[in-house]
Amino acid sequence: MTPSHATKVLVIGYVWPEPRSSAASGHVMQILETFLHEGWDVTFSSPAGVGEHKADLAALGIRECPIELNNSSFDTFISDLAPDIVLFDQFMMEEQFGWRVEKHCPDALRVLETSDLQSLRHARHQRLKDRLKTSADENDFSDLFAPALREEFELMAGTDLAKREIAALYRCDLNLMISPVEIELLVAQFKLPRDLLHLCPLMPKMPLTSHKAFEDRAHFLSIGNFRHAPNWDAVLWMKTAVWPLIRQQLPGAQLHLYGAYTPPKATALHNAAQGFHIMNWAEDALQVMSAARICLAPLRFGAGIKGKIVDAMLCGTPTVTTPIGAEGMSDGLPWPGDIGESAAALAAAAVALYQDPSLWAQAQGHGDRLLAAQYSQSEHGPALIERLQICRRDLAQRRRDNFTGAMLRHHAHKSTQYMAQWIEAKNRHGESSVADSRG
Repeated sequence: MTPSHATKVLVIGYVWPEPRSSAASGHVMQILETFLHEGWDVTFSSPAGVGEHKADLAALGIRECPIELNNSSFDTFISDLAPDIVLFDQFMMEEQFGWRVEKHCPDALRVLETSDLQSLRHARHQRLKDRLKTSADENDFSDLFAPALREEFELMAGTDLAKREIAALYRCDLNLMISPVEIELLVAQFKLPRDLLHLCPLMPKMPLTSHKAFEDRAHFLSIGNFRHAPNWDAVLWMKTAVWPLIRQQLPGAQLHLYGAYTPPKATALHNAAQGFHIMNWAEDALQVMSAARICLAPLRFGAGIKGKIVDAMLCGTPTVTTPIGAEGMSDGLPWPGDIGESAAALAAAAVALYQDPSLWAQAQGHGDRLLAAQYSQSEHGPALIERLQICRRDLAQRRRDNFTGAMLRHHAHKSTQYMAQWIEAKNRHGESSVADSRG
């Protein structure tokens, strides 16, 4: 039984967690498990439909409560629940439900789990699209991979998505950031107070068994949800540029690509004669990763830190990636594999690691050290709990200090409230009745 005095947490999820389908869902589950370990009373709600790989939250002791957008039934639900903490999973949920939380639970600590900065990811995607329009070169993308933070700001600042996302960050009392690079971008360029941000990286359970040896592994592997645009772009670049270069040097090489929700466009890329195998969803991602010799992650855009690379380190599998893939992950420690800025460099690094047992073993060791230094659940979990408790204790002062956030909440949530009321009236009475009632 959960004690009556336990801290009550409401999580409003963009989707129902599918930790075996995406790193973002995996991170949400790690946060939920951290709350449960503390003895907190957790309720998870979402307006999304249930996916086929949804985690069994009820089995963990988490209440599951479906909710609807623009439906006043949420008001009764949250008033009855009276949570101490409300965690929004992605900023769109703060936009949709934040004003209702403000209205019915004004003293609840408002926390935003970002997963990654979506406005940064989308801006980088646009930069790649522009580059592909102006150049037919499928090899060298070094110009995409090393922009200064000021250049990233210039790319993002004019977009509606950045304005929406940064406003949501201000409206919350604390924002969980997965990447230190994103924290520096927000503080140095967008001028967010550092006190509104908390570094909460992936917190995987460390392996209890030793890694498989070099000689017990075979093939290259790539993994990631096909619905996630950076993953799909990486698949296309592998197909057209990176993998052909690897096959030139290793004619018998095989690449196995795993991903949830495999679309027909991905299945159409399967070509056994080229060693390019679309494998669909992996029932156990760590199992297939442990059997592979090299993880390929040639990401040309993206944000946050990469769950597939953390999984590779957990399995002792060296990773060959780009600066985008490695961003924010190593804090100056040696990379557990190699990093390249062109298809040729990635292919050369992958072939070298695949063939050289000593080089491969060195990369595996780098991964073990990086995991221990950067992604310890025993360190980051308690740090998160402590930060939340401090924020709850000092909530009134934090909100006074964050006048910009209070101002944005006042204006955005008032307008959202009026719009939601209008939509509800429209749904109840029809367009003509609403028009009449507005005079």
